[in-house]
Amino acid sequence: MAAAPALKHWRTTLERVEKFVSPLYFTDCNLRGRLFGASCPVAVLSSFLTPERLPYQEAVQRDFRPAQVGDSFGPTWWTCWFRVELTIPEAWVGQEVHLCWESDGEGLVWRDGEPVQGLTKEGEKTSYVLTDRLGERDPRSLTLYVEVACNGLLGAGKGSMIAAPDPEKMFQLSRAELAVFHRDVHMLLVDLELLLGIAKGLGKDNQRSFQALYTANQMVNVCDPAQPETFPVAQALASRFFGQHGGESQHTIHATGHCHIDTAWLWPFKETVRKCARSWVTALQLMERNPEFIFACSQAQQLEWVKSRYPGLYSRLQEFACRGQFVPVGGTWVEMGSGWPERLPAPRPALTCVASHFLHCQDGNLPSGEAMVRQFLQGQNFFLQEFGKMCSEFWLPDTFGYSAQLPQIMHGCGIRRFLSQKLSWNLVNSFPHHTFFWEGLDGSRVLVHFPPGDSYGMQGSVEEVLKTVANNRDKGRANHSAFLFGFGDGGGGPTQTMLDRLKRLSNTDGLPRVQLSSPRQLFSALESDSEQLCTWVGELFLELHNGTYTTHAQIKKGNRECERILHDVELLSSLALARSAQFLYPAAQLQHLWRLLLLNQFHDVVTGSCIQMVAEEAMCHYEDIRSHGNTLLSAAAAALCAGEPGPEGLLIVNTLPWKRTEVMALPKPGGAHSLALVTVPSMGYAPVPPPTSLQPLLPQQPVFVVQETDGSVTLDNGIIRVKLDPTGRLTSLVLVASGREAIAEGAVGNQFVLFDDVPLYWDAWDVMDYHLETRKPVLGQAGTLAVGTEGGLRGSAWFLLQISPNSRLSQEVVLDVGCPYVRFHTEVHWHEAHKFLKVEFPARVRSSQATYEIQFGHLQRPTHYNTSWDWARFEVWAHRWMDLSEHGFGLALLNDCKYGASVRGSILSLSLLRAPKAPDATADTGRHEFTYALMPHKAPSPAPATSWSAFSVSSPAVLLETVKQAESSPQRRSLVLRLYEAHGSHVDCWLHLSLPVQEAILCDLLERPDPAGHLTLQDSRLKLTFSPFQVLSLLLVLQPPPH
Repeated sequence: MAAAPALKHWRTTLERVEKFVSPLYFTDCNLRGRLFGASCPVAVLSSFLTPERLPYQEAVQRDFRPAQVGDSFGPTWWTCWFRVELTIPEAWVGQEVHLCWESDGEGLVWRDGEPVQGLTKEGEKTSYVLTDRLGERDPRSLTLYVEVACNGLLGAGKGSMIAAPDPEKMFQLSRAELAVFHRDVHMLLVDLELLLGIAKGLGKDNQRSFQALYTANQMVNVCDPAQPETFPVAQALASRFFGQHGGESQHTIHATGHCHIDTAWLWPFKETVRKCARSWVTALQLMERNPEFIFACSQAQQLEWVKSRYPGLYSRLQEFACRGQFVPVGGTWVEMGSGWPERLPAPRPALTCVASHFLHCQDGNLPSGEAMVRQFLQGQNFFLQEFGKMCSEFWLPDTFGYSAQLPQIMHGCGIRRFLSQKLSWNLVNSFPHHTFFWEGLDGSRVLVHFPPGDSYGMQGSVEEVLKTVANNRDKGRANHSAFLFGFGDGGGGPTQTMLDRLKRLSNTDGLPRVQLSSPRQLFSALESDSEQLCTWVGELFLELHNGTYTTHAQIKKGNRECERILHDVELLSSLALARSAQFLYPAAQLQHLWRLLLLNQFHDVVTGSCIQMVAEEAMCHYEDIRSHGNTLLSAAAAALCAGEPGPEGLLIVNTLPWKRTEVMALPKPGGAHSLALVTVPSMGYAPVPPPTSLQPLLPQQPVFVVQETDGSVTLDNGIIRVKLDPTGRLTSLVLVASGREAIAEGAVGNQFVLFDDVPLYWDAWDVMDYHLETRKPVLGQAGTLAVGTEGGLRGSAWFLLQISPNSRLSQEVVLDVGCPYVRFHTEVHWHEAHKFLKVEFPARVRSSQATYEIQFGHLQRPTHYNTSWDWARFEVWAHRWMDLSEHGFGLALLNDCKYGASVRGSILSLSLLRAPKAPDATADTGRHEFTYALMPHKAPSPAPATSWSAFSVSSPAVLLETVKQAESSPQRRSLVLRLYEAHGSHVDCWLHLSLPVQEAILCDLLERPDPAGHLTLQDSRLKLTFSPFQVLSLLLVLQPPPH
């Protein structure tokens, strides 16, 4: 006879069900305690330790020694290999058998010489399915190997996740046994947990919530964990509940398996290779068991690593890609850090057949515009070659900002869709959209989706599903959302339990519809109903992690220098190719160097938010690029300049797209240098002028240097006049022609300031707004300023400054003849903890907007704190310059390797050095060299100014950024030129060519010709038309060289 209905108390009923599935309470009699049945220890366990990451074939030949459960191994970054010999009991025939393995560290199971599954407690993967159903004829004995890395999913931080790694950490094996797995118990547990989630998530005011709770309670009533024959009755109750479907208007969630793997972060690059194998082989196993499961994977670099190290695994990935279950996404080489500074139209070091050093002004945030293009060029070509098609979505779930030029760059690389979510981390303002159109600097638009669950590591819980719907800020405009599930950051990926949850929730009344889906299906659904979507114009600024614009200054410097070196190698190699039949363009070497640079532009490397080991590897990569790049540069320069030596056998090469007249230090016999004023055409070369012609033909006033009796110094070149007080601070900067003063009345520029820099948690990442309340000017000592170079071609003064008891600075302030800016060559010995060094220039300029250079252009940001959106940008990024201008006059602050900046009121501030202690306790400690410059000007923003020139552009608004050999057809001797409009204007201009060009065609950023893009050559000129901030690429087919 059925029990009479009873009143149910919400809390006691809920907790009753919770205890029935608990892994902690009542496991002797609850359902969780019956998940595994009979068990037995492994037959033989042996191991060996190694500091190396050995290939499987080498590891299995090593000397294994007896091991047992409870053994410790380590230390951090070592590897322990276990040989596991198994004998399955005869009594287990017909049952599902697992190897249960629990250890610290990250494990990978090898079977018959191939990786088969990852094992990690943190990623909820603690058993490997030996067989779904043990057959009569199946072998009872087998040998597996388990490769255990001595690090966790998120590294090995000492005391906290982001602390520097503990080098002495030890790891332990706590479980290694065979056990029978009860799949029916597992499915009941999934159902009960989902019913609990629905009851909690919908709450006491919802009818469906009570239905879920009462269903779960009734399942407990009918289910006896000790009697499996009662399970089907309970299962039927759950199926009846989940079989009650919702209406047609339900929100649809597109659940895609994902495993975000940081290419390096709290672990080194080489460990990432193994993380990829552990994560992806587990995903493949899930694909085999669940044909509807789709897994999205980004970052071509990681796939290339797996191809090289795990060829068997890689061919299986390609096989499942053909099935549509393994889906490459993103289109880039790595998930780069994308919100950062780039290049200033001001002098950069001329490349020479001799050595020279000017103000370097080039880079990106951190990637330059060209580096961003190369991320897509290398990535899309890789995906096309290896998987038969390019990616249609840009995929950047974890990054520290989004440049306003990204939409145009995506467009040029065949991408119109973008998925990310990092703006959910905003500290101050909630971003108003999850699905919207994003309009870039030039007007290009892409469809953007931020998963409303605000995560790329969902686990398939009801709470997450409900949050996805509730959080959606575009209700009524978009009825589809992404749901990325799987452990991420350190890898791991989805589990079978996550899949079972999501499949059970496919269409249940009271919840959104859930379907296992692909990014392509999601975006197609969003596009089909996009008429009501809003548009966001301009940059997507992350209101957090703005300390990463400055942390690890040497990495930032390496990034910018190496971008410049590769630019120059490509230019000179292209010119040599065009002028010499014998020269071979170093395409393979350049691809290798570019890929190294792109690897370093991963969002936790170039940002400096990585452990010391990664930072050291990154610096080695930069050194490789410098060394090999300079060798290639010398070879190209020699081929280009062959047979045309100037006096002393020297030619000077200008790699910038405008004519330059500048002071250079030329080598003399014996290692000395002499100064000379040289003029070199755009992207061309000229002989060094003979010494006798230098001084008498000076077109400009020489530099005068005067030191007053009070110790102050004046530098004057007739264009600007610079006055320094006796401690080296700037008291006056006058534009001579107009007499206009650039420094605010009663204030001083070149003022170094020190701030306390203690964030809330993310040490290397964050600088908080309250650091501004701790400003302390660094005061120098009068009498330390001295004259350096006494005038003529160059004048300078230098001084020393004690920043603190532990840190000091020396600086040379330099003014050259004919130069519109004053340079500040700076050397700092920095030994601080949680301090932030900046330099400030108060301007005699009033404007509500300041201008900052970004990739292929510039944008404005407010100088006031009117709204929360304004003051959240108290520290921003810029590339090579920022500028504060009013009508008819402005002041620009240039730099050679810095990214952090701000303009508040009329004070321009450049961020120089930080001193975080996690995750790298040594970050920024040591010696630094950098240069910044100050340029007063009339225009609203700074603009650039027997020899041979390869290219020149008739308009100063258009910059020729890149000259390289075309990727596709080296035999055709084709070049690619990339130009962009830098002023924000519509421009018609002429590109003058000195090379033997046969054909000119417009192409996209992937170098695919535009069928309607053939250009007419008129007297070695091409007419080009630009809209504001537009990037154009040209394919030039060269004439065959003369023999």
